[in-house]
Amino acid sequence: MSKRNYVIFTLLVNGIVPWLLYVLLNDHMSSIAALSIATLVPLVDNVVHLAKHRKLDAFGSIMLFTFLLTIALVLMGGSEKVLLVRESIITAGVGLVFLISLLFRRPIMFYLAMRFIHNPSFADNWSVAYFRFVMRLMTLVWGIMLTLEAVVRVIMVYELSVSTYLALSNFVLYGFIGAAVLWTVVYRRHSAAKLTAIKKTV
Repeated sequence: MSKRNYVIFTLLVNGIVPWLLYVLLNDHMSSIAALSIATLVPLVDNVVHLAKHRKLDAFGSIMLFTFLLTIALVLMGGSEKVLLVRESIITAGVGLVFLISLLFRRPIMFYLAMRFIHNPSFADNWSVAYFRFVMRLMTLVWGIMLTLEAVVRVIMVYELSVSTYLALSNFVLYGFIGAAVLWTVVYRRHSAAKLTAIKKTV
């Protein structure tokens, strides 16, 4: 399987398929039942990946975490405002996972990159100080952007009417995500060139 097809397959299995399942099943059963069934997809993918590689998959684990958090929030119930805040809590949860991973030896961005970059020598780059800096900076930026996006939308929930919030919330979500993706693409090109130059001098 080519790198591009592998990335598409991963996004489908861990992201699109579960949410599509939830949307389709939600009309025929309770939200909690639909979410539980949808959660089985990334759960099975994680189990297969663990059995095959003897380690958890970072991307699949994040998707599984978001589904489990969603189920917990659905069980909590609450007012209309609380229901709107749920989406932001999930985004904040993922953002905090990124930030907390900075406390460990290797941040989560390293493992996410490992999932999508099929280069046997990629992990060897960890011995280069600049590469470690890049992985930690990317993790920090994504953690801040996701957490900040959640904070902005929570404020919007309580400051705007429901109709106005629904009209603007996706612009905020995709604005933050789009900015993070654009920054990542630009910075990755810059850092990759610098890393190559550094490795040539070693």
